[in-house]
Amino acid sequence: MGEKTMDAVDKILEQWRNARPDLDCSPMENIGRLRRCSDLLGRELEATFSSFGMSAWEFDMLATLRRSSATFCMSPTDLFSKLMVTSGTMTHRLQKLEASGWILRLQNPDDARSMLVQLTDTGKDLVDRAVAAHVENERRIMSGLSAADLKRLNEGLRAMLAVLEKQ
Repeated sequence: MGEKTMDAVDKILEQWRNARPDLDCSPMENIGRLRRCSDLLGRELEATFSSFGMSAWEFDMLATLRRSSATFCMSPTDLFSKLMVTSGTMTHRLQKLEASGWILRLQNPDDARSMLVQLTDTGKDLVDRAVAAHVENERRIMSGLSAADLKRLNEGLRAMLAVLEKQ
């Protein structure tokens, strides 16, 4: 096998080995790479969303409405529980999406005390175009890995997620 190229995490670990030779920093290898990948992926994904005039959170909200029901409609409570944000954050975000013309807030016909959130035709068209571009962007990002590497990565990430979700 050829020589390994040092990445940013390797350089940080080398610095820690020099600064604290008594400390086993090996957990930093995986966590550091996951965090670095997350940061870099975020930039790549955000660029695609930005090309549609939206941010990642706007895409997430519109995509959740698009995929969650045949009517593209759900309660704000269901929406914020799927997105794991606070109700205060949700209220602000709904106002922004409504001002953009991407959603409507409607009276719930089954409960006069509550509202529903529904994609507008404009919002549905936008998220349909954006999700197609998003999937192609993800395909491009992952294209540098072999099928075997992708499978191993997915298995490892699934195992890590299971550990974290139990905590």
